[in-house]
Amino acid sequence: MGTPDPLHDPALVTAESDPRRWRALAVLAAMQFMLVLDATVVNVSLPKIQHDLSFSRQALSWVPNGYVLVAGGFLLLGGRLADMFGRRRMFLIGVIVFGVTSAACGAAVTSSMLVASRFAQGMGEALAGPAALGMIPLLFSDSRERMKAVGIWGGIGGVGGTLGPVISGLLTDVDWRWIFYINIPVVLFALIMAPRVLPESRMARGGHSIDAAGAITVTGGVLAIVDGILNVSSHSWGSWQVLLPLIGGICLLVIMVAIESRSSDPLVPLRFFNNRTRATSNVLTAALFATFVSYAFMLTLYMQQILGYSPLKTGLAYLPLGLAFGAGIGMNTALMPRLGVKLLLTIGFIGTAAGMFAASYLHADSSYPGGLLAGLIVVGLFTGICLPGLINGALHQVTGQDSGLGSGVQTGMQQVGSALGLSILLTIALRHAADHIRTGTPVAVAQTDGYTLAFRVTAIVLVIAAVLILVLLENVTAQPRTALAEVSPDQVDS
Repeated sequence: MGTPDPLHDPALVTAESDPRRWRALAVLAAMQFMLVLDATVVNVSLPKIQHDLSFSRQALSWVPNGYVLVAGGFLLLGGRLADMFGRRRMFLIGVIVFGVTSAACGAAVTSSMLVASRFAQGMGEALAGPAALGMIPLLFSDSRERMKAVGIWGGIGGVGGTLGPVISGLLTDVDWRWIFYINIPVVLFALIMAPRVLPESRMARGGHSIDAAGAITVTGGVLAIVDGILNVSSHSWGSWQVLLPLIGGICLLVIMVAIESRSSDPLVPLRFFNNRTRATSNVLTAALFATFVSYAFMLTLYMQQILGYSPLKTGLAYLPLGLAFGAGIGMNTALMPRLGVKLLLTIGFIGTAAGMFAASYLHADSSYPGGLLAGLIVVGLFTGICLPGLINGALHQVTGQDSGLGSGVQTGMQQVGSALGLSILLTIALRHAADHIRTGTPVAVAQTDGYTLAFRVTAIVLVIAAVLILVLLENVTAQPRTALAEVSPDQVDS
């Protein structure tokens, strides 16, 4: 069967000429803002949540981690479901799940209710996120418009992540429950507007099935490995609390590979990773989010526990990072069609590494303008430069039929990279601090030394990643999209 002619492919012609596509992008980006925001908005509010709902210190970590782990673990399944059953349909289902569970989080009266609601909230992202990103290549078939749209979508989502502490600080002074209730107006906006501006699309019919065994093993494997790594912060590497989930997770992933290699309709076709640029971009995504999320998390602890900042002051302290991040997104969106992904990613990773090195010179009594501000601006700017390039690289030569899968893999790498990176780097920081405290170093100084050591490690990781970009990545620029068999809106059953 030949490749459809893009000039006569109804789905592509409709997307290219549809005047609703920018309004559709606004709906998708607004929802993405809230999905990413919820991964970081709780951090500044954790002390008040712990007091009000009587969390133990260990159980409290599941408030941020529950959302990220479930979202990351189920994103691949969400992407494939979107490809098979309709991207608009799965987006709306995910938005409904996200809205209902946001209300449940805000109304939580026990610690177990909040944690369970956060897990379910992550499932909402797993369904809505890949479907949203998967629709963008179909709405914007022109390569230059698509690069701009991806930059806007990724940038708004990234700003949601960086502004999480700011919004959390502002709302926590009123009531921490509002960090969840603010999702509801955006959810209602998306539910009203999506049927009006989003066309339906999915893979052409042809005997596709849900790879349930692959979905269960990959999700269980990722969750188990992340859980094992997180347990290292409170247990030794040789303890059963660490070894059991790590070994179990690895076994599940091995089983998943065996299942996928033999399945006639796998959840993740192994051919998907044959493209070198696509595979490298996904690995780079995990590395960048591992370092960036860890930087923001540990900097929040440093500001509140070492410098004594209030939640509101901590949130406002992140404003320069958010503004710089937005500026970096804008620079990339303007330059990427001309300079390509490879050059901008190299600059972005090296620049982010420089910001991490700057942060590694913090002291227990550093001032905000003299110690914190430079690192916030540099890290924000160059991370913003990286993000659209990573998204475009991860979707390089992804066909319309696999767009949901491609976005699910890329977003899953963000979430899993964040959780793995945070658990490893925070463990490095805490163990280094504990060693110094045992030798008589003041607690504040020891904790600061632990954080700065972790920042140096992140800088080294980013420099290594920049070398990988130069060696492995193709120079992706504005290229024509490969046309693919899609079901046009007129052909999709209601």
